[in-house]
Order: sequence, then structure tokens, then C-alpha cells
Amino acid sequence: MTPAIVFTFLGFALLRMPLAFALGVASLVGLYVGGMDFSVLPQRMMHSVNSFPLMAIPLFMLAGELMVAAGILQRLVDFANSLVGRVHGGLAHVAIVAGMVLAAVSGAAVASASALGSSLVPSMRQQYGTGYSSAVVASAANLGAIIPPSNAMIVYALMAGSTVSVGGLFMAGVVPGIILALGFMGLATFISLRRRYPLAGGELGLRHVLVQTWRALPILLMPIVVVGGIVAGAFTPTEGAAIAVVYALFIGFFVTRQLHIADLPRAMFNAAITAAMVGALIAFASTMTFAFTLDLIPMQLTSWLQDFTQDPLVFLLLVMVLLIGVGMFIESNAAYIMLVPLLAPIALTYGIDPLLFGFLFVMNLVVGMMTPPVGVLLFVMCGISRISLNELMKSAWPFIAFQYAMLFACIAFPGLVTWLPRALGY
Repeated sequence: MTPAIVFTFLGFALLRMPLAFALGVASLVGLYVGGMDFSVLPQRMMHSVNSFPLMAIPLFMLAGELMVAAGILQRLVDFANSLVGRVHGGLAHVAIVAGMVLAAVSGAAVASASALGSSLVPSMRQQYGTGYSSAVVASAANLGAIIPPSNAMIVYALMAGSTVSVGGLFMAGVVPGIILALGFMGLATFISLRRRYPLAGGELGLRHVLVQTWRALPILLMPIVVVGGIVAGAFTPTEGAAIAVVYALFIGFFVTRQLHIADLPRAMFNAAITAAMVGALIAFASTMTFAFTLDLIPMQLTSWLQDFTQDPLVFLLLVMVLLIGVGMFIESNAAYIMLVPLLAPIALTYGIDPLLFGFLFVMNLVVGMMTPPVGVLLFVMCGISRISLNELMKSAWPFIAFQYAMLFACIAFPGLVTWLPRALGY
């Protein structure tokens, strides 16, 4: 069954069929070749999405949509501007800090890119040009899948089973996420000095910082309440996502007062569309994974890799190189769903910390969202800024290179990933 599934999927994917449907057609072909009853497909699909933890994804997406509709972005920008606006690369720093905070609200890179791009690129392009402005915003948005809460980490934990917890993966992303944000800001400063971009933003002042911090405080408290509650064990990730929705409604109706009843249908519709895409991928891919298991592919792959190398570091590097290639051509959610059930159990046989492997897996595919030819963030920013992919890539490559450098730094120094979750008992 496996060769038929693989070649069918690749064929339809190259014909630009949506990946969820390409997975579904490939699964049907595999069942036909294997002589199995087609009723297996709906059974496996239903079983894969009938999951309480999976409900966290649409709820976090809805919370992000509500916070954007509530007009929080301007408060975040004002807060960031009060901290870092009057330095070299200040507008870029504002975008990165706003992206960092928005990441802790939305949990999704694409949602962050859409919100930040439409709000910040028009003012940034006057100082930096369109290409560099778009590259900075795309990089800032990419923090959304690293800094908790992260929808990508929820999908990974779901596909990996009981070997890793959502809360543990969330905490694994905190230190690398902060380092990434600081590194982006350092890059922005270096590029601004080299290109002699002018200073922007108002004068720094303690009173101004305190005022903007007070205005942004309810928004800044949201990730502390939600992620803190999950880490403390007060509630599950799904319950935390539901609390995030209620918190977002409270912020919109009573704090910013920019959210209206008429905004709710659109927010729910947008969240439902994105969640349905993830759900369809998981549902169709479950039959493919089931067919791979029947063909003993995981066991054969494990045996081949262990014959090739017994060194955990070599195995980890092989997987990272594989994922760099996968991230360039396959949408990240599809990659999680197809590859995590195959590779995560093998990593355990090598004695690799499941939290470390999970974070490296997620981060590798997150960077893939900024690498052509299928980098979804690149196309989002090209659409918002109305520039060509080539123009955007001229400015984006330093940020992409830094993210890959951070990835391999985490391999060399795993404590960057594992220290915080282990200290918290994960």
C-alpha cells in the first residue's frame, strides 16, 4: 500500500490539489491496492478528530481573532514604541516586540502576520522600504508558533501521543523564543546602523512607559493567566483556550470597547475556516498513517536508521536536514501529521528527550514557513505588501539564517530547550 499512497499523494500535490484532499485520495488508493474495505476511511477520520485536546486549536484561534477585532494591536504597538521606539531600528523593534506579545495571544504565525502586516507595514515602509519592512514583520509573526501558546505544538503533542505534554512543549519554547526575539532586534539594529536608517518614535520617558504599560496591562496579563494556569495544572490546554476566549471577550467589550456583537460572527467564521483546514489534514492523514503501520513502515524505518547509525546526534541531524527540505515544500501541519507518528517513536529508541525532539521538530517546520517555494508567511506578506517574492527574500534571508542558527544551537545546547520545562516538573 505504501508505494501507491506515496506516489498518489506526490502526484496530486504537484498538481496543486489542496493537501488535505491529496491525502484523502492517496488514502483511498492505498485502501484499494491493499484490498481493504473503504469504510476504514471514515472510521479512522472520525477517530482521529474525536479528541478533547484538539478542541484547543479552534478556541485559541477564536481568542486571537477576538483580540485582533478588539483593537489590541494599537495598544501593543504603543507599548512597544514606548520601550524601544527611540533607538536605531526602533520601528523594527516595535514590530518584533508587538509580534512577541501577539504570539502569546494568538498562537498562530499566519494570524500574527496578517494583523501586524496590515497595521505596521504602511508606516514602516516610509522608513525602511517595503521589502525589509515585510521581512521584519514575517520574522516577528514567526514567533507565534514558538512562544506559548502555540497551535503547532498542540498538533505535535496530539500526533506524538502520551510521550510529550502540551504544557511541557509550551515551556520548551519560552527561552528559545525570547532569544529569537532578542536576536531579531539585534539584527534590526545592525542593519539600521549599516544602512543609516533614521531614528523614529517619541522620546523615551519613564512616565510615558508607565502609561502605555498600564494601557496594555490587561492584554499582557492574558498569556500569564492562560499559560500560567496550564503550567500550574489549574486547567487543561483546552480549558485554557476556552478561558482565553472569555478573556478576549472581556477585553474587547469592557477594556478597549472596540469589540461589538456584530464582530463575533466574522471572528468565529475565520477561526472555523482555519481550524477546519487543520482538522481535515488530521482526519485524512490518519488513514495514511494507519496504512503505513499495517505495512510495518515505522519498524522498517527504525531498523534502517539503527543500521545506518547508533549515534543519537547523527540521527537528530539527519531528521533536521530532512525537515529543512520538507518545510520548503510541504505545509507544516501536513508535515506534523505525516511525520510525527513515524519519527517521534524512533527518537525515543535513541534515548532523545521527547521535549527536545518535539521542540526541534516544531521549530524546524516553523522556519519552513519563511522558506521558498512554499513558505506561507512569505506569500501572506507578499499579498499584504504587494511586492514580489524575490524582493522580500533579499531582506528576509538574514532572519531565516538566524532562525536556523538558533535551531542548531538548541541541538548543541539542549538545556536551552529542556531547562525550564524540567524545572517546572515536566
